[in-house]
Amino acid sequence: MSTASGRRRGRPSRAESENGSPGARERILESARAEFARRGYDLASVRAIARGADVTPALVHHYFGTKEQVFAAAVRAAVEVAARAFAAAEPTGPDGFGESFTRLFFGVWENPTTRGPLLALFRSAANNDTAAAIFRGAITDHLLSRVAGALSEPDAELRAELAAMQLVGVVLGRYVLGLEPLASTDAEVLIRRLAPVVQHHFTGPATAF
Repeated sequence: MSTASGRRRGRPSRAESENGSPGARERILESARAEFARRGYDLASVRAIARGADVTPALVHHYFGTKEQVFAAAVRAAVEVAARAFAAAEPTGPDGFGESFTRLFFGVWENPTTRGPLLALFRSAANNDTAAAIFRGAITDHLLSRVAGALSEPDAELRAELAAMQLVGVVLGRYVLGLEPLASTDAEVLIRRLAPVVQHHFTGPATAF
């Protein structure tokens, strides 16, 4: 090895060459989601994420920083998909908000392309306080704040959270726990039954039933 390069095993130079490689960032995020799904937040490592993306750990640090920051980026990327879908499907008036939001929610979770990353991150968040805080922050900043902003009620933030948590409970039972008959019921049936409840959270009177 030449003293001019001063590099052990050529790894920094590899990172430098990959720094401008198209798709490297996306590969890292994809590998991170897979690693967090397979091993959970606590056992996942930057080295394993780099190996799965066929890059060096140095490049992972270059793009994202620490493992915590990699997880935050993976969560943000997944949540932003849902946020963009909500923005595109947002109804013009409040009367159809419940059905629109419920249909959007199921659209994201029924699609294997978006369900996989979300499930991976959801499971990590359920088992680690740091991961949970990151997931909670991303959901609030990128999705629930947008939903609340579309409501005119004074308790819009609480209404948005209640509506979302109504559907998160269904997600937990259907996709994570596999509860029957919830897991095998047609999504359209669930949308029709849940939409009025979600609509009540959005625009109904703030009183107990």
